Amino acid sequence: MLKSLNIFFTAIVLLFIGIFIVSCKTQKTMVDNTVVKELNVQKYLGTWYEIARYNHVFERGLVGVTANYSLREDGKIKVLNSGYKNSFEGKFARAIGKAKIPDPITDPAKLKVSFFLFFYGDYYVMELDKDYQWAVIGSSSDKYLWILSRKPQMENQLYFELIERLKKRGYDVSKLIKVEQKKL
Repeated sequence: MLKSLNIFFTAIVLLFIGIFIVSCKTQKTMVDNTVVKELNVQKYLGTWYEIARYNHVFERGLVGVTANYSLREDGKIKVLNSGYKNSFEGKFARAIGKAKIPDPITDPAKLKVSFFLFFYGDYYVMELDKDYQWAVIGSSSDKYLWILSRKPQMENQLYFELIERLKKRGYDVSKLIKVEQKKL
């Protein structure tokens, strides 16, 4: 029992070391990941459709991806991400997490999101429509990027305007994949 506990704690320590090394590497980014100055959480709550994203293991092959945000009793934000594997007839997958705003006064648009225990990742609201109809989400590195909309489709003109903004910020927009969404 003691030996398995030591192995568990050793694995946790190694995981933290790995996260630290990766975070040090990703901090040498050349992108502009500044965030919006204001974020009204009440207006941000609700359903967002994923229009485009960088491809990651945790979302690989998912279509019809949505994120739904709601307030929890403890003041944090409940995060419900869902989508279908490979097609709309594929297996429905969902993940429930939580988000918090560590510094709501100075950096209200820099959130931390967790889907597993106390491991949090960055969620930076970098671009946001004045009416909260679309958003561009990044992180402290150039490894994560999402374009979100309140509707499952986005007008091409707006999409290309956002792509141009991301290019000016230094993001590699060729890595963005468009997410298939159901037509309403």
